[in-house]
Amino acid sequence: MNKEDGYKMHIEIQQLKEMGFNKSQIARRLNISRPTLDKYYDLNIEEFKDVLQSMSTRAKKADQYHDKIINWLKKHPDISASQIYDWIEEQANSHPGFAENTLRRYISNLRKKYNIPKTKHPRLYEAVEDPPMGQQMQVDMGEKWIYKADKITRVKLYLIAFVLSHSRYKYVEWFDRPLTTADVVAAHENAYEYFEGIPKEAVYDQDSLILYSENYGDLIYTHQFASYRLERKFKVYICRAADPESKGRIENVVGYAKNNFAAHRTFINLEKWNEDCLKWLGRRANGKTHGTTKKIPAQVFTVEKKYLKPVSEKIKNDSSDLSITYQVRKDNTIPIKGNRYSVPLGTYKGPESYVKVLEDNDKYLIYDFESTVKLAEHKIIKTKGKLSKNSDHGRKKSDNIDKLIEKITLLFPETKKAAKFLARIRKEKQRYIRDQLFVIEKALENKDNEIITKTLKYCIGNKLYSASDFRDVITFYDKEKSKPQNENILLVTDNVALNEKDKSKLAAKPAVRDLDVYQKIFGS
Repeated sequence: MNKEDGYKMHIEIQQLKEMGFNKSQIARRLNISRPTLDKYYDLNIEEFKDVLQSMSTRAKKADQYHDKIINWLKKHPDISASQIYDWIEEQANSHPGFAENTLRRYISNLRKKYNIPKTKHPRLYEAVEDPPMGQQMQVDMGEKWIYKADKITRVKLYLIAFVLSHSRYKYVEWFDRPLTTADVVAAHENAYEYFEGIPKEAVYDQDSLILYSENYGDLIYTHQFASYRLERKFKVYICRAADPESKGRIENVVGYAKNNFAAHRTFINLEKWNEDCLKWLGRRANGKTHGTTKKIPAQVFTVEKKYLKPVSEKIKNDSSDLSITYQVRKDNTIPIKGNRYSVPLGTYKGPESYVKVLEDNDKYLIYDFESTVKLAEHKIIKTKGKLSKNSDHGRKKSDNIDKLIEKITLLFPETKKAAKFLARIRKEKQRYIRDQLFVIEKALENKDNEIITKTLKYCIGNKLYSASDFRDVITFYDKEKSKPQNENILLVTDNVALNEKDKSKLAAKPAVRDLDVYQKIFGS
């Protein structure tokens, strides 16, 4: 609000007040909010001058961000004032020097001055009464396309969000790939650790990672989630289709995380992204007054957490699916907490190359993303900016593979066909060729040449170029060969009619020795 508009508004308030209009009527006539009217209603002209001067001083503090704000508004016309304030807070270490409402007015004036209107997409929600403290948590997932630092390449991120329905205290975790049920379970454990407790029930959408099927009200959970639910002992409420009101709180959180935190933010790596998200949760999502409850979630949470069931020791699974996923860099290293750890040369196959990292005491265990093959093991570095490189990660292992293929080829009677077969497997399963060869070598043990030849012919003829297929086929032929050869003959002869000659044989009686003969033999 500039001084001219301020003085005009103050004069109109006083004139309408003298004419006998009540506050509601004055607010409607001047098109201002009741809080704004209450703020200026009883001020005399000198007091109002002081308020305008104070507003002008605070606005000048926002002027230092003038060019940045204009740039943000022009690049992202849909951006909210609260997100801009959050960015300024982030840059100013949470001390921008002016209030969020001051910035809202400042941005409103800039939008009018530079004609940058904001597009709105309103949604309608039905009010739902808040459940008691510690009663309910709502969970949902979403996804968001984000630009990388080059402003050209985009990456699709996936999030899972949790909110305690009473306090509106939130937790959000991001992934750079589609979630698995194991990821969902691990995220629950992280959320309970963040909440310092477990609510009595959780509300979910009809997600295939949690719910296998809904049979007329009988819920059938996925095996992994069902086991986890029984272990943690919490109730589950699955929202019915087209029932947004029952999970409106969490839908708001997913949208809030996507549009206030993630929108227009540059993606560097997943680790930094989640670190920044945790800071955002503390600074804004849980640290600012909630629009509906008019309370700060973090403050209400200090009371609600007393009603949560205490968290026992964090559940850990032996599966590396509960590990953290990292993207492999072009130099065949992965960045973890400010340091770089090497993986074998050739692990990087392009931008979509990922590995899983499991922290085991003082070591990082690095596994291939699509298999259980362990790629590397590194001692965790406590400082920053270091490189941990295994001595053999710089050497190509193709020579060893060539020798292994040559060795296994000689186990086949038809070596030329076998060489082509193994070469095709190497082409299609390049990253797992060593494991493929070991499976084939094991399958060939103690098999005769006829079965090996038959299996090779079948696999090539049906284009089965994998070790598991080869193993299954050779096992089948081996079992077929071990069956009794006269089974079918016996079945046939059982049904053949006997001729007269055969019947006479059936009437013949075998010779029977006298028992004295055997007594004499044993007696001697």
